[in-house]
Amino acid sequence: MLGGGAAIDISTQTAERLSKPQPHFINGARVASGRLRDILDPATGNAISQLHLGGASEIDAAVAAGRAALPGWAAAAPDERAQLILKLAELLERNAEAVTEISILDGGLPRPIAEGCAPFSSLLLRYYAGWTSKIAGQTLPSSAMGKSPNDLLAYTLREPIGVVGAITPWNYPFGMEMLKIAPVLAAGCALVLKPAEDAPAAALLMAELAHEAGLPDGVFNVINGLGEEAGAALCAHGSIDKIAFTGSTEVGRIIVRAAAGNLKKVSLELGGKSPVFVFPDADLATAVPGVAMAGFLLSGQNCVCGSRLFAHEKIAEDLAAGIAEFARGMPIGPGSDPNNMIGPLISERQRDRVEGMIAQAGKEGAKRVTGGKRLDRDGWFIEPTLFAECEPGMRIVREEVFGPVISMQTFSDDESFESLAARGNDTAYGLSGSVWTRDLETAMRMTRLIDAGQVGVNCHAAMDPTMPFGGNKQSGWGREFGEAALDLYTKTKAVTLSWS
Repeated sequence: MLGGGAAIDISTQTAERLSKPQPHFINGARVASGRLRDILDPATGNAISQLHLGGASEIDAAVAAGRAALPGWAAAAPDERAQLILKLAELLERNAEAVTEISILDGGLPRPIAEGCAPFSSLLLRYYAGWTSKIAGQTLPSSAMGKSPNDLLAYTLREPIGVVGAITPWNYPFGMEMLKIAPVLAAGCALVLKPAEDAPAAALLMAELAHEAGLPDGVFNVINGLGEEAGAALCAHGSIDKIAFTGSTEVGRIIVRAAAGNLKKVSLELGGKSPVFVFPDADLATAVPGVAMAGFLLSGQNCVCGSRLFAHEKIAEDLAAGIAEFARGMPIGPGSDPNNMIGPLISERQRDRVEGMIAQAGKEGAKRVTGGKRLDRDGWFIEPTLFAECEPGMRIVREEVFGPVISMQTFSDDESFESLAARGNDTAYGLSGSVWTRDLETAMRMTRLIDAGQVGVNCHAAMDPTMPFGGNKQSGWGREFGEAALDLYTKTKAVTLSWS
């Protein structure tokens, strides 16, 4: 459904911000260095600003700033760190419209999703501000050296891991960046953030707000640049203690190799090919929009995308018809129109890649139920697409599309839970999944059998700051959100005191 496309009426603040090339932010100040690259609005293909591209020298300067700031920030009282993090949350809330506008222009987000960026980021900051005084060790009984526990005091300390290099993607910039920023600051670490070059404006705004909030210079640095230049220099840097990356599995492998020089710690949130199982007793009034949005949210440009649909043969036809009707009713167009539900893909290259996978699916015998075409308008739009009669070996079933495409397979009563789950687990990934049923046994057995870091029942990819999130297999290392994220940015020291 072709949606509206009126130009976004941006605030004076955002217009002024984008009127100048986006610099780096090092040691509390803007730094304009490196060649320039256009930042494109994916809804129009037009340049909205320019970006300074940094490399090894800018990374060196940012890491040095972080290293110098680290001792003071790590030693700051927990309530002092908490108050500064809360101040940053307050400033984000005050600048909510600027956050929304940048999310639309820079990342191509539909306005209803873009309007959630500031509240989500603020929620994460407030959650982790509460953890600053609760990052604690343990007192443990010990009989070291053959002594009695009465003659020893054994305890652990959790200390900041050091200077963290974070590399984030373009699909939900404010949220993906805040998933690194909030726990890093709470843990007392210093940060060098390398945002995605296709959607970089969010990171600079957050760094400037952090400076305004009173964070010490050098604690929060931003270096813009290409992955093969700035990103590679960050990963290989000998004074970086930890790399936190969100992005593709392919790039994750490159990062692991680059980080091997000083054996820095690495956490990875990578790709996914999430299975969605719809059983015959499912409430289709709930399942149809739920499954559709699992596959089409953010134009399918999200790691938890429910792109592999397994539908029971009794309801497969009705489910497919319902998803197709829902998809055709989703307005498509720029996020400047608040009615649009589907925005553009991030780049022309990404749109062409998704088109190629759609064409290949047809050649391999998949039946296109709906969608699959680019929009005849400026920008990089693809209709939400559903394929039926898919087979396990098809490219569209095996590979992460990162576009609004769902592939459907069917199952029958003859198939056991174990066999069905094995089909869902037949992938290199293990990030998310969902089960749609009203039967408790079906729900409980399938959630245990699905090999993924997160599983929903009658919902897909439900996220909350309290709940750990991350993947199995080639979907990554480590967990974000919740207390688990603090484990990524702290190190444990065991201390033994003997007095006899």
